[in-house]
Amino acid sequence: MERGEHWPGPDWHALADPAGAGWSAAGLERVRACAEAIGTDALMLVQGGRTVFSMGDLARRYLCHSIRKSFLSALIGLAVEEGSIDLAATLDTLGIDDKEGLSEREKLATVYDLLTARSGVYHPAGFESPWMRSIKEARGTHGPGTFWCYSNWDFNALGTIYSERTGLDIHEAFRDRIAAPLGMEDFRQDEERRDGWLAPDPCSDHPAYPFRLSARDLARFGLLYLRGGRWRDARVVPASWVAESVLPLSDAGPRGAYGYMWWVAREGTGLPGAILPAGSYSAQGVGGHYCLVIPPLDLIVVHRVDTDIEGRAVERFAFGRLVRLILQACGHRS
Repeated sequence: MERGEHWPGPDWHALADPAGAGWSAAGLERVRACAEAIGTDALMLVQGGRTVFSMGDLARRYLCHSIRKSFLSALIGLAVEEGSIDLAATLDTLGIDDKEGLSEREKLATVYDLLTARSGVYHPAGFESPWMRSIKEARGTHGPGTFWCYSNWDFNALGTIYSERTGLDIHEAFRDRIAAPLGMEDFRQDEERRDGWLAPDPCSDHPAYPFRLSARDLARFGLLYLRGGRWRDARVVPASWVAESVLPLSDAGPRGAYGYMWWVAREGTGLPGAILPAGSYSAQGVGGHYCLVIPPLDLIVVHRVDTDIEGRAVERFAFGRLVRLILQACGHRS
């Protein structure tokens, strides 16, 4: 175990002296005031494996929206290492098609193309936000691997590929291979309660795979990646996969860059109103759900919103302002 490294036990431990670690008490109060003003429902700041600040109901299992994609990315990394999924396999060789029929060119897309949102397949897909629908290209516009477009078709089809190639249920695999080793406190997938399910849509053969996860469990997932896929002395996700996943593989304009179903900062960009430290990356869900990992500061920011309430959301501009205050509170100077 690395010197100075800390891990949560059955629950999280608080940093005893945030001021001694460079945090400003007044700055954290500004963070609290901003979070309350923008409608944050739960917020956790974790540095060095210990909580620096928290507010809201950390145990409530909020809908994760597109954070689900980063969970699947971790599971795919395990499947790639074990040989059940080949990144070079094409949709054609995998037997993947859809209701409207995929063209021969579309079927040339590889698993790698889907992971990086570069499939060139713009078939209708379920669980898409208004923004996703607004940026979706027309069918046949781009060839596989040539153009980045954040499309749920890629991510939902990957769920089908994972289940078919491994023979595993996504949510049960997450329970057994991620949640259990990390000691997640709230996630359950059993006969009494299922915090993950499939969400079919009549427009496509490939369902979405929503999750519910608490803020404190999501922080454990962030810490897993911050520690390179290791949990204490156990290897949970391959280190090489974690490193590849958060590379800036595709330019996403003002949203930064994109890796293997993770958003990645690019030259400080990624959130409006904040300059992100180099190497930062995040899992994001519509409505204000974030697990932001900032390796240079050994910091994780988890932000949740009760999007079960119709119309409730924290826009990315507001979250960007909050992140700027968090960086100021910890003494970071961009």
